[in-house]
Amino acid sequence: MRTKAKFEKVTFATFSANGSQETYDNIKLPKRATVKSAGYDFYAPTTITIAPLETVTVATGVRALMPDDWCLMIYPRSGLGFKYKLRLNNTVGIIDADYSDSDNEGHIFIRMTNESDKLLEIPQGSAFAQGIFMKYLLTEDDDTTASRNGGLGSTD
Repeated sequence: MRTKAKFEKVTFATFSANGSQETYDNIKLPKRATVKSAGYDFYAPTTITIAPLETVTVATGVRALMPDDWCLMIYPRSGLGFKYKLRLNNTVGIIDADYSDSDNEGHIFIRMTNESDKLLEIPQGSAFAQGIFMKYLLTEDDDTTASRNGGLGSTD
């Protein structure tokens, strides 16, 4: 059983439906900015331009491996939220530990909307979202036995 989390790139075969070999080669794995940062910054794999009130989906090319009782919670970078009212379309992205076993290798997509009246341009390689790993608990009467058998949205 895994005791720590780890980020990896998905394979190019999985990423290629969403980007070029050059984009794939430029993917940076998430990192913390400082020793006391809680979040791991996700970096733009290409320049992201979001017009006012526009929604975009970013294929990060990244997957997260983690212990079974952890999840990864994804938020926009706070500065982008303040300046551009940038928000994730699902408010907070929750990546389950078994998502990495999905058909899409656990490829993390981040869908966001610029709710400001200003054009937002995020240069390639710049941080735009952050992920925080969290350990979670179960209720004493939890009896779930189902397993994931697909990718994004497969458990509903």
